[in-house]
Parts: sequence; structure tokens; C-alpha cells
Amino acid sequence: MAQIKDAAVLKAVAHPLRRRLLDVLRVDGPSMPSVLARTTGQAVANISHHLRVLAEAGLIEEAPELARNRKEHWWRMPDRAIRWSSTDFTPDVTDAAESLGLQRQVELTSTWLGSPASREEPWASAAFSTDGFLRLSPGELAELGDQIQQVIDRFANRPDSEDREPVFVLGRGFPARP
Repeated sequence: MAQIKDAAVLKAVAHPLRRRLLDVLRVDGPSMPSVLARTTGQAVANISHHLRVLAEAGLIEEAPELARNRKEHWWRMPDRAIRWSSTDFTPDVTDAAESLGLQRQVELTSTWLGSPASREEPWASAAFSTDGFLRLSPGELAELGDQIQQVIDRFANRPDSEDREPVFVLGRGFPARP
């Protein structure tokens, strides 16, 4: 797991296309710029630029052993999980990264809810949404977050199978008033 401590690295992540590229590499595994361009609807040159930014930040690396010839360039994430703490950064850097993360979460949720698949079995009854107000201390909130992360980690690296598809799981916890 990559623990981001450098503001320049967090800024590299805090870009919508780069975040999406990381998501694609995380879910689909190593890929070439041309495939990533088709997947994201972007130009290959644009994808190549953003891959270089992510590589300079140490978030992805080339996978030369996958190339069949000198023209092919494959990229992969050495660490499938990336984590960072807002306490390690200035508020402006944290706000930008949090805002982008929230936008991505809303985008993925909206896409799911607007799709016909969201109303088809077996995924319609398997998908879930939950929220609630709890009375917690800061320590208890941190403990809850750790336990939720442990559940996600437990399911994260299961081998692919015919009945498994990528599933986005969202969990947040913060002080709020109704």
C-alpha cells in the first residue's frame, strides 16, 4: 500500500483524468496507453502525458516485461491501494484532493443509479446504500474507519472469477448535523 506523504504526489492524484487512470489500472491491471485512451475516451498523447506525471510521482511504473516489441509501453500500479492523511498536508492541498475524491464518488454513484443494470438482478438486490448518524468520539470514529478499511482489505485481493465484477464501495464518516 502506498502511503502518500508528499504534496506533489497528492497533487498528481488530484486530477480527474489521472484519478480515473489509477482506477482503471487498479481494476483492470497493467495496460498500454492506447487501451487506456479507448477506455477513457481521450487522445493517446493526453494519456501518455498523464501517465508520465503519475510515474514521476511514483504512483505507477512501466512494465517492460509485458511488451511484445519496443513500440509497446505497458504501465501498472506497484501498489493497488493508495492512502493519505489530511494531517500531512496544508488545507488547500487536502481540500483539492478531497473535492476530487468526492466528485469521483458522486460520478460513479450517479452512473450506477442511472444505468439499466442498477435495476436488473442479481446486482439490483446485491447493491447497497447505508448511512446513519452515530454518536462517536474522535477515537471511536477512527476505530470505525479502521474496521471498515479492514473489511474492504479482506475482500480487495480476491482472485478473478466468472461471477465477480469490479464493485465500487464508498464509506465516509465525519461529524455532521442533520
